[in-house]
Amino acid sequence: MANPASVTSGIRRYKGDWTPVQAAHLLRRTMFGAPREDVDHFLKKSPKKAVRELLQNDHPLPAPPVNNYNDDKYTDAEIAPGADWTVSLKYDGMNNGRRKNSFKSWWFGLMVGQDRSIREKMVLFWHNHFVTETNTVDNALFCYRYNVLLRQHALGNFKTLVRAMTAEPAMLRYLNGYVSTKAHPDENYGRELQELFTVGKGPGSHYTESDVKAAARVLTGYTINYKTFTTSYDPNRHDEGDKQFSAFYDNHIIHGMKGKEAEGEVDQLIDMIFSRDEVSKFFCRKLYRFFVYHTIDEPTEQNVIEPLAKMLRKKDYEVVPVLEALLTSQHFFDAANYGGMIKPPVDFTVGLCREFNVPFPAASEYVDQYGFLEQVRNQAAGLQQNIGDPPNVAGWQAYYQTPEYDKLWISSDTLPKRNQFSDRMVNNGFARNGKKIGIDVVAFAASLPNPEDPDKLIAGSVQALYAVALSPEELQFIKSSILLSGLVGMSSDHYWTNAWVAYQAKPDDKANRNTVTNKLKNLYRHLLDLPEYQLL
Repeated sequence: MANPASVTSGIRRYKGDWTPVQAAHLLRRTMFGAPREDVDHFLKKSPKKAVRELLQNDHPLPAPPVNNYNDDKYTDAEIAPGADWTVSLKYDGMNNGRRKNSFKSWWFGLMVGQDRSIREKMVLFWHNHFVTETNTVDNALFCYRYNVLLRQHALGNFKTLVRAMTAEPAMLRYLNGYVSTKAHPDENYGRELQELFTVGKGPGSHYTESDVKAAARVLTGYTINYKTFTTSYDPNRHDEGDKQFSAFYDNHIIHGMKGKEAEGEVDQLIDMIFSRDEVSKFFCRKLYRFFVYHTIDEPTEQNVIEPLAKMLRKKDYEVVPVLEALLTSQHFFDAANYGGMIKPPVDFTVGLCREFNVPFPAASEYVDQYGFLEQVRNQAAGLQQNIGDPPNVAGWQAYYQTPEYDKLWISSDTLPKRNQFSDRMVNNGFARNGKKIGIDVVAFAASLPNPEDPDKLIAGSVQALYAVALSPEELQFIKSSILLSGLVGMSSDHYWTNAWVAYQAKPDDKANRNTVTNKLKNLYRHLLDLPEYQLL
Protein backbone atom coordinates (compact mmCIF):
# COMPACT_ATOMS: atom_id res chain seq x y z
CA MET A 1 0.00 0.00 0.00
CA ALA A 2 1.05 3.58 -0.62
CA ASN A 3 3.33 5.51 1.68
CA PRO A 4 1.34 8.61 2.67
CA ALA A 5 4.56 10.57 3.19
CA SER A 6 5.15 10.37 -0.56
CA VAL A 7 1.97 12.33 -1.37
CA THR A 8 2.58 16.05 -0.96
CA SER A 9 0.57 17.35 -3.93
CA GLY A 10 -2.45 19.60 -3.49
CA ILE A 11 -5.78 20.33 -5.17
CA ARG A 12 -4.41 21.96 -8.30
CA ARG A 13 -6.11 20.35 -11.30
CA TYR A 14 -4.57 17.13 -12.59
CA LYS A 15 -3.28 17.39 -16.17
CA GLY A 16 -1.30 14.17 -16.45
CA ASP A 17 -1.88 10.92 -18.28
CA TRP A 18 -5.43 9.70 -18.89
CA THR A 19 -5.18 5.99 -19.51
CA PRO A 20 -7.22 2.99 -18.26
CA VAL A 21 -5.11 3.11 -15.09
CA GLN A 22 -6.24 6.61 -14.11
CA ALA A 23 -9.83 6.10 -15.27
CA ALA A 24 -10.16 2.86 -13.31
CA HIS A 25 -8.72 4.53 -10.19
CA LEU A 26 -11.38 7.25 -10.46
CA LEU A 27 -14.19 4.74 -10.93
CA ARG A 28 -13.13 2.38 -8.16
CA ARG A 29 -13.20 5.27 -5.71
CA THR A 30 -16.43 6.89 -6.90
CA MET A 31 -18.44 3.82 -7.94
CA PHE A 32 -18.35 0.13 -7.06
CA GLY A 33 -15.74 -1.60 -9.16
CA ALA A 34 -14.47 -0.42 -12.53
CA PRO A 35 -16.16 -2.47 -15.30
CA ARG A 36 -14.27 -2.23 -18.57
CA GLU A 37 -17.22 -0.75 -20.44
CA ASP A 38 -17.37 2.09 -17.88
CA VAL A 39 -13.62 2.64 -18.10
CA ASP A 40 -13.86 2.79 -21.90
CA HIS A 41 -16.76 5.23 -21.64
CA PHE A 42 -14.91 7.71 -19.45
CA LEU A 43 -11.63 7.36 -21.35
CA LYS A 44 -13.33 9.23 -24.20
CA LYS A 45 -13.57 12.28 -21.96
CA SER A 46 -11.02 14.40 -20.11
CA PRO A 47 -10.60 13.80 -16.37
CA LYS A 48 -12.51 17.01 -15.68
CA LYS A 49 -15.45 16.01 -17.88
CA ALA A 50 -15.41 12.48 -16.49
CA VAL A 51 -15.71 13.80 -12.93
CA ARG A 52 -18.43 16.24 -13.90
CA GLU A 53 -20.47 13.43 -15.45
CA LEU A 54 -20.07 11.37 -12.30
CA LEU A 55 -21.27 14.36 -10.26
CA GLN A 56 -24.35 15.13 -12.35
CA ASN A 57 -27.29 15.52 -10.01
CA ASP A 58 -30.16 14.97 -12.44
CA HIS A 59 -30.62 11.22 -12.03
CA PRO A 60 -34.22 10.34 -11.10
CA LEU A 61 -34.93 8.61 -7.84
CA PRO A 62 -35.26 4.84 -8.25
CA ALA A 63 -38.54 2.99 -8.05
CA PRO A 64 -39.29 1.88 -4.47
CA PRO A 65 -38.89 -1.66 -3.11
CA VAL A 66 -41.64 -4.18 -3.74
CA ASN A 67 -43.33 -7.09 -2.03
CA ASN A 68 -40.99 -9.99 -2.71
CA TYR A 69 -41.65 -11.64 0.62
CA ASN A 70 -44.88 -13.67 0.37
CA ASP A 71 -44.30 -17.36 1.08
CA ASP A 72 -45.98 -20.40 2.55
CA LYS A 73 -45.86 -18.85 6.03
CA TYR A 74 -47.10 -15.35 5.25
CA THR A 75 -49.07 -13.45 2.60
CA ASP A 76 -49.36 -9.68 2.71
CA ALA A 77 -53.11 -9.11 2.33
CA GLU A 78 -52.64 -5.37 1.72
CA ILE A 79 -49.76 -5.21 -0.78
CA ALA A 80 -49.92 -7.39 -3.88
CA PRO A 81 -46.86 -9.42 -4.93
CA GLY A 82 -44.48 -7.18 -6.86
CA ALA A 83 -46.22 -4.00 -5.67
CA ASP A 84 -44.72 -1.04 -3.82
CA TRP A 85 -45.03 -1.65 -0.07
CA THR A 86 -43.87 1.87 0.89
CA VAL A 87 -47.43 3.14 0.32
CA SER A 88 -48.58 1.09 3.30
CA LEU A 89 -49.18 2.63 6.71
CA LYS A 90 -49.85 -0.72 8.37
CA TYR A 91 -46.91 -2.37 10.11
CA ASP A 92 -46.91 -5.40 12.34
CA GLY A 93 -44.52 -8.08 13.53
CA MET A 94 -45.00 -10.15 10.40
CA ASN A 95 -44.68 -7.63 7.58
CA ASN A 96 -42.18 -5.23 9.18
CA GLY A 97 -39.23 -7.62 9.37
CA ARG A 98 -39.88 -8.85 5.85
CA ARG A 99 -40.10 -5.32 4.52
CA LYS A 100 -36.84 -4.39 6.26
CA ASN A 101 -35.13 -7.26 4.44
CA SER A 102 -36.80 -6.19 1.21
CA PHE A 103 -35.50 -2.65 1.73
CA LYS A 104 -31.94 -3.83 2.27
CA SER A 105 -31.95 -6.05 -0.83
CA TRP A 106 -33.49 -3.22 -2.87
CA TRP A 107 -30.70 -0.89 -1.72
CA PHE A 108 -28.02 -3.48 -2.46
CA GLY A 109 -29.51 -3.93 -5.93
CA LEU A 110 -29.21 -0.20 -6.61
CA MET A 111 -25.49 -0.47 -5.95
CA VAL A 112 -25.09 -3.53 -8.18
CA GLY A 113 -27.10 -1.92 -10.97
CA GLN A 114 -25.89 1.65 -10.48
CA ASP A 115 -25.62 4.06 -13.38
CA ARG A 116 -22.48 6.04 -14.16
CA SER A 117 -22.79 8.29 -11.17
CA ILE A 118 -21.19 8.83 -7.78
CA ARG A 119 -24.62 8.91 -6.15
CA GLU A 120 -24.64 5.34 -4.80
CA LYS A 121 -21.21 5.83 -3.26
CA MET A 122 -22.39 9.10 -1.71
CA VAL A 123 -25.51 7.43 -0.27
CA LEU A 124 -23.21 4.96 1.48
CA PHE A 125 -20.95 7.82 2.61
CA TRP A 126 -23.87 9.71 4.10
CA HIS A 127 -25.24 6.54 5.71
CA ASN A 128 -21.91 6.10 7.47
CA HIS A 129 -21.98 9.79 8.46
CA PHE A 130 -25.59 10.16 9.63
CA VAL A 131 -25.80 6.67 11.04
CA THR A 132 -29.06 4.95 11.82
CA GLU A 133 -29.51 1.25 12.49
CA THR A 134 -32.40 -0.60 10.88
CA ASN A 135 -32.74 -2.94 13.82
CA THR A 136 -33.00 -0.02 16.25
CA VAL A 137 -35.30 2.16 14.14
CA ASP A 138 -37.36 -1.00 13.62
CA ASN A 139 -39.74 0.38 11.03
CA ALA A 140 -39.23 -0.46 7.37
CA LEU A 141 -40.97 2.68 6.12
CA PHE A 142 -38.79 4.94 8.27
CA CYS A 143 -35.70 3.13 6.99
CA TYR A 144 -36.78 3.57 3.38
CA ARG A 145 -37.63 7.26 3.79
CA TYR A 146 -34.28 7.87 5.51
CA ASN A 147 -32.55 6.30 2.50
CA VAL A 148 -34.59 8.49 0.15
CA LEU A 149 -33.52 11.55 2.13
CA LEU A 150 -29.86 10.57 1.68
CA ARG A 151 -30.47 10.15 -2.06
CA GLN A 152 -32.24 13.47 -2.43
CA HIS A 153 -29.37 15.31 -0.75
CA ALA A 154 -26.50 13.04 -1.82
CA LEU A 155 -25.04 15.74 -4.05
CA GLY A 156 -26.68 18.70 -2.42
CA ASN A 157 -26.00 20.99 0.51
CA PHE A 158 -24.41 19.62 3.69
CA LYS A 159 -26.06 22.16 5.98
CA THR A 160 -29.46 21.57 4.43
CA LEU A 161 -29.08 17.84 4.95
CA VAL A 162 -28.12 18.35 8.59
CA ARG A 163 -31.32 20.36 9.10
CA ALA A 164 -33.47 17.76 7.33
CA MET A 165 -31.85 14.89 9.23
CA THR A 166 -32.57 16.59 12.54
CA ALA A 167 -36.31 16.08 12.01
CA GLU A 168 -36.12 12.77 10.12
CA PRO A 169 -38.31 10.11 11.80
CA ALA A 170 -35.65 7.39 11.51
CA MET A 171 -33.11 9.63 13.25
CA LEU A 172 -35.65 10.72 15.87
CA ARG A 173 -36.27 7.04 16.61
CA TYR A 174 -32.61 6.07 16.57
CA LEU A 175 -31.34 8.79 18.90
CA ASN A 176 -34.49 9.14 21.03
CA GLY A 177 -35.40 12.61 19.82
CA TYR A 178 -39.06 11.65 19.68
CA VAL A 179 -39.22 11.15 23.47
CA SER A 180 -37.27 14.29 24.38
CA THR A 181 -39.34 16.80 26.37
CA LYS A 182 -38.78 19.97 28.36
CA ALA A 183 -39.03 17.92 31.53
CA HIS A 184 -36.51 15.36 30.32
CA PRO A 185 -34.39 16.63 27.40
CA ASP A 186 -32.63 13.70 25.75
CA GLU A 187 -29.00 14.52 24.99
CA ASN A 188 -28.28 11.86 22.36
CA TYR A 189 -28.89 13.87 19.21
CA GLY A 190 -27.57 17.13 20.67
CA ARG A 191 -24.32 15.28 21.39
CA GLU A 192 -23.96 13.42 18.09
CA LEU A 193 -25.01 16.49 16.10
CA GLN A 194 -21.80 18.10 17.29
CA GLU A 195 -19.43 15.20 17.94
CA LEU A 196 -20.17 13.06 14.86
CA PHE A 197 -22.20 15.08 12.37
CA THR A 198 -20.75 18.62 12.27
CA VAL A 199 -17.93 19.84 14.51
CA GLY A 200 -16.30 16.48 15.17
CA LYS A 201 -13.43 15.84 17.54
CA GLY A 202 -10.64 17.45 15.54
CA PRO A 203 -8.01 19.86 16.84
CA GLY A 204 -10.23 22.90 16.40
CA SER A 205 -13.29 21.42 18.10
CA HIS A 206 -13.83 22.67 21.64
CA TYR A 207 -17.54 22.42 22.29
CA THR A 208 -18.40 21.56 25.87
CA GLU A 209 -20.73 19.32 27.84
CA SER A 210 -22.85 22.38 28.55
CA ASP A 211 -23.21 22.88 24.78
CA VAL A 212 -24.61 19.35 24.51
CA LYS A 213 -27.15 20.07 27.24
CA ALA A 214 -28.15 23.40 25.71
CA ALA A 215 -28.56 21.82 22.27
CA ALA A 216 -30.73 19.08 23.79
CA ARG A 217 -33.05 21.75 25.20
CA VAL A 218 -33.28 23.46 21.81
CA LEU A 219 -34.24 20.16 20.18
CA THR A 220 -37.16 19.38 22.49
CA GLY A 221 -40.59 19.31 20.85
CA TYR A 222 -40.24 16.74 18.09
CA THR A 223 -42.44 13.70 18.09
CA ILE A 224 -43.66 11.14 15.56
CA ASN A 225 -47.20 10.77 14.21
CA TYR A 226 -47.71 7.03 13.93
CA LYS A 227 -50.84 7.44 11.84
CA THR A 228 -48.93 9.13 9.02
CA PHE A 229 -45.43 7.98 10.01
CA THR A 230 -44.18 11.56 9.79
CA THR A 231 -42.54 14.01 12.15
CA SER A 232 -44.68 16.36 14.22
CA TYR A 233 -43.64 19.35 16.30
CA ASP A 234 -45.42 19.86 19.61
CA PRO A 235 -44.66 23.27 21.19
CA ASN A 236 -46.03 22.00 24.50
CA ARG A 237 -43.08 19.59 24.74
CA HIS A 238 -40.54 22.32 23.99
CA ASP A 239 -38.26 23.99 26.54
CA GLU A 240 -39.07 27.71 26.23
CA GLY A 241 -36.13 28.94 28.28
CA ASP A 242 -33.01 30.67 26.95
CA LYS A 243 -30.09 28.43 25.97
CA GLN A 244 -26.58 29.62 26.77
CA PHE A 245 -23.64 28.21 24.79
CA SER A 246 -19.93 28.23 25.57
CA ALA A 247 -17.04 30.40 24.44
CA PHE A 248 -16.48 27.98 21.55
CA TYR A 249 -19.70 29.40 20.12
CA ASP A 250 -18.85 32.96 21.22
CA ASN A 251 -21.12 32.61 24.27
CA HIS A 252 -24.11 32.69 21.96
CA ILE A 253 -27.59 32.66 23.48
CA ILE A 254 -30.59 31.16 21.72
CA HIS A 255 -33.55 32.91 23.24
CA GLY A 256 -36.52 30.73 24.06
CA MET A 257 -39.47 30.85 21.72
CA LYS A 258 -43.08 29.78 22.16
CA GLY A 259 -45.78 28.19 20.09
CA LYS A 260 -45.31 27.10 16.51
CA GLU A 261 -42.42 29.50 16.12
CA ALA A 262 -40.34 27.56 18.64
CA GLU A 263 -39.03 25.16 15.99
CA GLY A 264 -37.11 28.14 14.65
CA GLU A 265 -34.66 27.62 17.50
CA VAL A 266 -33.38 24.56 15.64
CA ASP A 267 -32.47 26.72 12.65
CA GLN A 268 -30.60 29.08 14.95
CA LEU A 269 -28.76 26.15 16.52
CA ILE A 270 -27.59 24.86 13.15
CA ASP A 271 -26.62 28.35 11.98
CA MET A 272 -24.57 28.76 15.13
CA ILE A 273 -22.79 25.41 14.68
CA PHE A 274 -22.03 26.06 11.02
CA SER A 275 -20.48 29.42 11.88
CA ARG A 276 -17.48 27.42 13.19
CA ASP A 277 -14.75 26.78 10.60
CA GLU A 278 -14.06 23.40 12.17
CA VAL A 279 -17.31 22.07 10.64
CA SER A 280 -15.93 22.43 7.13
CA LYS A 281 -12.57 20.92 8.09
CA PHE A 282 -14.17 17.97 9.84
CA PHE A 283 -16.42 17.25 6.86
CA CYS A 284 -13.57 17.51 4.34
CA ARG A 285 -11.48 15.11 6.41
CA LYS A 286 -14.31 12.58 6.27
CA LEU A 287 -14.60 12.99 2.50
CA TYR A 288 -10.86 12.53 2.17
CA ARG A 289 -10.75 9.37 4.26
CA PHE A 290 -13.67 7.89 2.33
CA PHE A 291 -12.42 8.68 -1.17
CA VAL A 292 -8.63 9.02 -0.96
CA TYR A 293 -6.68 7.70 2.05
CA HIS A 294 -7.06 7.25 5.78
CA THR A 295 -3.93 9.11 6.94
CA ILE A 296 -4.10 12.89 7.01
CA ASP A 297 -0.61 14.16 7.77
CA GLU A 298 0.45 17.79 8.04
CA PRO A 299 1.14 18.30 4.30
CA THR A 300 -2.26 16.80 3.45
CA GLU A 301 -3.99 18.99 6.04
CA GLN A 302 -2.35 22.10 4.58
CA ASN A 303 -2.44 21.23 0.88
CA VAL A 304 -5.78 19.46 0.64
CA ILE A 305 -8.05 19.73 3.69
CA GLU A 306 -7.70 23.44 4.42
CA PRO A 307 -8.24 24.65 0.83
CA LEU A 308 -11.19 22.29 0.41
CA ALA A 309 -12.69 23.47 3.68
CA LYS A 310 -12.29 27.09 2.63
CA MET A 311 -14.03 26.27 -0.65
CA LEU A 312 -16.86 24.50 1.19
CA ARG A 313 -17.48 27.57 3.34
CA LYS A 314 -17.29 29.88 0.33
CA LYS A 315 -19.82 27.73 -1.55
CA ASP A 316 -22.21 27.78 1.45
CA TYR A 317 -21.66 24.07 2.09
CA GLU A 318 -22.58 22.84 -1.39
CA VAL A 319 -20.88 19.47 -1.72
CA VAL A 320 -20.39 19.13 -5.49
CA PRO A 321 -17.76 21.89 -5.94
CA VAL A 322 -15.63 20.32 -3.20
CA LEU A 323 -15.98 16.83 -4.63
CA GLU A 324 -15.07 18.09 -8.07
CA ALA A 325 -11.98 19.87 -6.75
CA LEU A 326 -10.87 16.76 -4.82
CA LEU A 327 -11.53 14.24 -7.58
CA THR A 328 -9.83 16.28 -10.30
CA SER A 329 -6.83 17.17 -8.16
CA GLN A 330 -3.19 16.24 -8.60
CA HIS A 331 -3.39 14.77 -5.13
CA PHE A 332 -6.21 12.36 -5.99
CA PHE A 333 -4.39 11.12 -9.09
CA ASP A 334 -1.00 10.85 -7.39
CA ALA A 335 0.19 7.32 -8.20
CA ALA A 336 1.03 6.74 -4.54
CA ASN A 337 -2.70 6.70 -3.79
CA TYR A 338 -3.52 3.90 -6.23
CA GLY A 339 -4.35 0.73 -4.34
CA GLY A 340 -3.87 2.65 -1.09
CA MET A 341 -7.10 1.47 0.53
CA ILE A 342 -8.48 -1.95 1.43
CA LYS A 343 -11.82 -2.58 -0.21
CA PRO A 344 -14.71 -2.33 2.22
CA PRO A 345 -16.91 -5.44 2.03
CA VAL A 346 -19.60 -3.69 -0.01
CA ASP A 347 -17.00 -2.53 -2.53
CA PHE A 348 -15.57 -6.05 -2.60
CA THR A 349 -18.86 -7.89 -3.19
CA VAL A 350 -20.68 -5.33 -5.34
CA GLY A 351 -17.53 -4.46 -7.27
CA LEU A 352 -16.88 -8.11 -8.10
CA CYS A 353 -20.43 -8.52 -9.42
CA ARG A 354 -20.11 -5.40 -11.54
CA GLU A 355 -16.61 -6.04 -12.88
CA PHE A 356 -17.59 -9.52 -14.03
CA ASN A 357 -21.00 -8.36 -15.25
CA VAL A 358 -22.77 -10.98 -13.12
CA PRO A 359 -26.37 -11.13 -14.41
CA PHE A 360 -29.14 -10.87 -11.83
CA PRO A 361 -32.78 -11.66 -12.70
CA ALA A 362 -34.81 -8.83 -14.20
CA ALA A 363 -37.10 -6.62 -12.12
CA SER A 364 -40.09 -8.61 -13.35
CA GLU A 365 -38.61 -11.62 -11.55
CA TYR A 366 -38.57 -9.71 -8.28
CA VAL A 367 -38.65 -12.75 -5.97
CA ASP A 368 -35.51 -14.26 -7.44
CA GLN A 369 -33.87 -10.88 -8.02
CA TYR A 370 -34.26 -9.86 -4.38
CA GLY A 371 -33.37 -13.37 -3.25
CA PHE A 372 -30.04 -13.36 -5.07
CA LEU A 373 -29.31 -9.82 -3.91
CA GLU A 374 -29.96 -10.93 -0.34
CA GLN A 375 -27.53 -13.81 -0.73
CA VAL A 376 -24.73 -11.51 -1.87
CA ARG A 377 -25.71 -8.85 0.66
CA ASN A 378 -25.38 -11.43 3.41
CA GLN A 379 -21.85 -12.12 2.22
CA ALA A 380 -20.96 -8.45 2.73
CA ALA A 381 -22.63 -8.55 6.14
CA GLY A 382 -20.54 -11.60 7.06
CA LEU A 383 -17.47 -9.56 6.12
CA GLN A 384 -18.50 -6.94 8.72
CA GLN A 385 -20.39 -4.42 6.57
CA ASN A 386 -24.10 -4.92 6.96
CA ILE A 387 -25.77 -2.06 5.08
CA GLY A 388 -28.47 -0.42 7.14
CA ASP A 389 -26.90 -1.67 10.35
CA PRO A 390 -23.48 -0.17 11.13
CA PRO A 391 -22.17 -1.34 14.51
CA ASN A 392 -22.94 1.93 16.32
CA VAL A 393 -23.71 5.62 15.87
CA ALA A 394 -20.09 6.35 14.85
CA GLY A 395 -20.37 4.06 11.83
CA TRP A 396 -18.01 1.35 10.69
CA GLN A 397 -14.75 1.48 12.61
CA ALA A 398 -12.60 1.04 9.49
CA TYR A 399 -13.48 4.60 8.46
CA TYR A 400 -12.41 6.27 11.72
CA GLN A 401 -10.63 3.99 14.18
CA THR A 402 -6.97 4.96 14.59
CA PRO A 403 -4.44 3.68 13.88
CA GLU A 404 -5.80 0.65 12.02
CA TYR A 405 -8.52 2.27 9.87
CA ASP A 406 -9.28 0.07 6.84
CA LYS A 407 -6.95 -2.70 8.02
CA LEU A 408 -9.85 -3.61 10.32
CA TRP A 409 -11.67 -5.02 7.29
CA ILE A 410 -9.11 -7.84 7.08
CA SER A 411 -8.74 -10.45 9.80
CA SER A 412 -8.17 -14.17 10.20
CA ASP A 413 -11.94 -14.50 9.98
CA THR A 414 -12.83 -12.15 7.14
CA LEU A 415 -9.98 -12.81 4.68
CA PRO A 416 -10.85 -16.51 4.25
CA LYS A 417 -14.50 -15.49 3.86
CA ARG A 418 -13.55 -13.07 1.09
CA ASN A 419 -11.70 -15.85 -0.71
CA GLN A 420 -14.59 -18.24 -0.17
CA PHE A 421 -17.00 -15.75 -1.72
CA SER A 422 -14.87 -15.07 -4.80
CA ASP A 423 -14.09 -18.79 -5.19
CA ARG A 424 -17.78 -19.59 -5.03
CA MET A 425 -18.64 -16.95 -7.61
CA VAL A 426 -16.02 -18.46 -9.95
CA ASN A 427 -16.92 -22.10 -9.29
CA ASN A 428 -20.67 -22.52 -9.02
CA GLY A 429 -22.13 -19.20 -7.88
CA PHE A 430 -25.41 -19.01 -5.97
CA ALA A 431 -28.55 -20.92 -6.89
CA ARG A 432 -32.26 -20.63 -6.11
CA ASN A 433 -35.44 -21.80 -7.78
CA GLY A 434 -33.56 -23.39 -10.65
CA LYS A 435 -31.67 -20.19 -11.45
CA LYS A 436 -28.03 -19.33 -10.81
CA ILE A 437 -25.77 -16.29 -10.63
CA GLY A 438 -22.00 -16.39 -10.86
CA ILE A 439 -18.98 -15.39 -12.88
CA ASP A 440 -18.88 -16.48 -16.53
CA VAL A 441 -15.12 -16.82 -16.81
CA VAL A 442 -15.20 -17.49 -20.55
CA ALA A 443 -17.32 -14.42 -21.28
CA PHE A 444 -15.03 -12.25 -19.15
CA ALA A 445 -11.90 -13.55 -20.89
CA ALA A 446 -13.52 -13.05 -24.29
CA SER A 447 -14.18 -9.40 -23.44
CA LEU A 448 -10.44 -8.76 -23.08
CA PRO A 449 -8.09 -7.91 -25.97
CA ASN A 450 -6.40 -10.97 -27.48
CA PRO A 451 -7.49 -13.62 -24.96
CA GLU A 452 -5.87 -16.32 -27.09
CA ASP A 453 -2.45 -14.93 -26.08
CA PRO A 454 -1.76 -16.09 -22.48
CA ASP A 455 0.44 -13.10 -21.67
CA LYS A 456 -2.15 -10.62 -22.93
CA LEU A 457 -4.98 -12.51 -21.26
CA ILE A 458 -3.27 -12.34 -17.89
CA ALA A 459 -2.10 -8.74 -18.35
CA GLY A 460 -5.59 -7.67 -19.44
CA SER A 461 -7.18 -9.44 -16.48
CA VAL A 462 -4.78 -7.84 -14.02
CA GLN A 463 -5.37 -4.39 -15.47
CA ALA A 464 -9.14 -4.87 -15.35
CA LEU A 465 -9.24 -6.22 -11.80
CA TYR A 466 -6.34 -4.66 -9.89
CA ALA A 467 -5.58 -1.17 -8.70
CA VAL A 468 -1.87 -2.02 -8.64
CA ALA A 469 0.49 -3.72 -11.08
CA LEU A 470 2.08 -7.14 -10.62
CA SER A 471 5.77 -7.82 -11.11
CA PRO A 472 6.97 -9.62 -14.27
CA GLU A 473 7.99 -12.55 -12.08
CA GLU A 474 4.50 -12.90 -10.64
CA LEU A 475 2.90 -12.63 -14.08
CA GLN A 476 5.20 -15.39 -15.30
CA PHE A 477 4.31 -17.55 -12.31
CA ILE A 478 0.58 -17.10 -12.97
CA LYS A 479 1.05 -18.14 -16.58
CA SER A 480 3.25 -21.17 -16.03
CA SER A 481 1.84 -22.46 -12.74
CA ILE A 482 -1.84 -21.50 -13.01
CA LEU A 483 -3.01 -21.00 -16.59
CA LEU A 484 -0.76 -23.45 -18.43
CA SER A 485 -0.40 -25.97 -15.62
CA GLY A 486 -1.77 -29.34 -16.67
CA LEU A 487 -1.80 -28.57 -20.39
CA VAL A 488 0.34 -30.80 -22.57
CA GLY A 489 3.60 -28.96 -23.20
CA MET A 490 2.62 -26.55 -20.48
CA SER A 491 5.65 -24.34 -20.96
CA SER A 492 4.59 -23.37 -24.49
CA ASP A 493 2.16 -20.51 -24.98
CA HIS A 494 0.67 -22.03 -28.11
CA TYR A 495 -1.01 -24.81 -26.13
CA TRP A 496 -3.30 -22.24 -24.51
CA THR A 497 -3.76 -20.50 -27.82
CA ASN A 498 -4.73 -23.79 -29.47
CA ALA A 499 -7.16 -24.61 -26.67
CA TRP A 500 -8.82 -21.18 -26.94
CA VAL A 501 -9.04 -21.25 -30.71
CA ALA A 502 -10.46 -24.78 -30.66
CA TYR A 503 -13.13 -23.74 -28.20
CA GLN A 504 -14.07 -20.68 -30.24
CA ALA A 505 -14.35 -22.86 -33.36
CA LYS A 506 -16.48 -25.51 -31.64
CA PRO A 507 -17.98 -24.07 -28.43
CA ASP A 508 -20.39 -27.02 -28.14
CA ASP A 509 -17.57 -29.53 -27.97
CA LYS A 510 -17.55 -30.69 -24.34
CA ALA A 511 -13.82 -31.44 -24.19
CA ASN A 512 -12.87 -28.05 -25.64
CA ARG A 513 -15.29 -26.25 -23.33
CA ASN A 514 -14.10 -28.06 -20.21
CA THR A 515 -10.42 -27.43 -20.97
CA VAL A 516 -10.89 -23.70 -21.41
CA THR A 517 -13.41 -23.26 -18.61
CA ASN A 518 -11.39 -25.18 -16.04
CA LYS A 519 -8.16 -23.33 -16.82
CA LEU A 520 -9.91 -19.96 -16.65
CA LYS A 521 -11.54 -20.87 -13.35
CA ASN A 522 -8.09 -21.71 -11.98
CA LEU A 523 -6.81 -18.38 -13.26
CA TYR A 524 -9.60 -16.21 -11.82
CA ARG A 525 -9.77 -18.01 -8.51
CA HIS A 526 -6.06 -17.31 -8.13
CA LEU A 527 -6.32 -13.66 -9.19
CA LEU A 528 -9.27 -12.95 -6.89
CA ASP A 529 -7.58 -14.64 -3.93
CA LEU A 530 -4.39 -12.59 -4.19
CA PRO A 531 -3.95 -9.69 -1.75
CA GLU A 532 -3.85 -7.23 -4.65
CA TYR A 533 -7.54 -7.82 -5.39
CA GLN A 534 -8.39 -6.60 -1.88
CA LEU A 535 -6.99 -3.16 -2.68
CA LEU A 536 -8.98 -0.19 -3.91
